[in-house]
Amino acid sequence: MMLYAVRMDVAIPHDLDPGHRQELISAEKALCHELQRAGEWVHIWRVAGAYSNISIFDVADNERLHEILWSLPLFPYMRVQVDPLATHPSDLAVADAAGTDPK
Repeated sequence: MMLYAVRMDVAIPHDLDPGHRQELISAEKALCHELQRAGEWVHIWRVAGAYSNISIFDVADNERLHEILWSLPLFPYMRVQVDPLATHPSDLAVADAAGTDPK
């Protein structure tokens, strides 16, 4: 599995039909919850003061992440930044799990 930090900045057009807007937001939330239950959308944090989030995904590969992002109902209205993550040698949790002392 591979970890990714993904920032999603949402800009829904103000003139979008309010009913359609609500449908998109509801569908986005439902898919987010489904992916969280499946263990692929590990964390989601709101960016204070913005219609944005930073999320952590744990997926099989780049293709799976691409598939998830493109399936998001709000994707057409997003600017997305993806950063692959790797274990940091100073992470105490990793050292504890491995039974080693990070010096």
